[in-house]
Amino acid sequence: MQATERRPNELPGSDGASGIVLIVDDVPENLALLHDALDDAGYTVLVATHGEAALQRARQSLPDVVLLDAMMPGMDGFEVARRLKADFATQGIPVVFMTGLTETEHVVAAFAAGGADYVTKPIRPAEVLARIAAHMINARQMRQARSALDAFGQATVTVRAADGHIVWQTPLARELLQAAFDNPEHIAPSELLDWIAAALHARSASQPIPPLLHSSGCRRLLASFHNQTVDDEWLVVLRGK
Repeated sequence: MQATERRPNELPGSDGASGIVLIVDDVPENLALLHDALDDAGYTVLVATHGEAALQRARQSLPDVVLLDAMMPGMDGFEVARRLKADFATQGIPVVFMTGLTETEHVVAAFAAGGADYVTKPIRPAEVLARIAAHMINARQMRQARSALDAFGQATVTVRAADGHIVWQTPLARELLQAAFDNPEHIAPSELLDWIAAALHARSASQPIPPLLHSSGCRRLLASFHNQTVDDEWLVVLRGK
């Protein structure tokens, strides 16, 4: 199956409007059912039948949403999601898992791997369309907000508190963090994580949250707590001094 052509003047996630959806499933019947339903709804549809192809297509096409089968031979959906979220180019793409496994541990595994949502098999196209539309709108709004921050040269970083992973950062934030700390690019420095934990505790106790001031030689970095984006992700504003 080939990707369908995006209809003119259609914005991702709007009513009757298109976005790009990557479907990953090793069962041809599932691919055909979802492809036809999404195509009829106006989406541009890409397909992959195994994990490596999914990662390659996601990096090349940067879809708006990935609809991902949890259980596939070889690389399963959980590992595909983890690799998508570890790649700076694809980590912001919402992943909706498709699974016939409704046991708690599999639902937990889907979210732990970075999934934004899940639907259960047998697939109900109307439910899939509704969930994709919601995540498409949220992803578009987040991209617009991030583009605005980039355009205005803001140093902003989103950190997942549970594991210290940097979910997203503006180019200026990346420069400031690399200049101030010697640590992997996608992992927040321990000093920043400790400050986030203290800030969360202060917020829960209705106490003021002091900014973080980090000094390294003649450089100083000031971090202030801005907002919570989703349940476990926190937006931090940085300033170099």
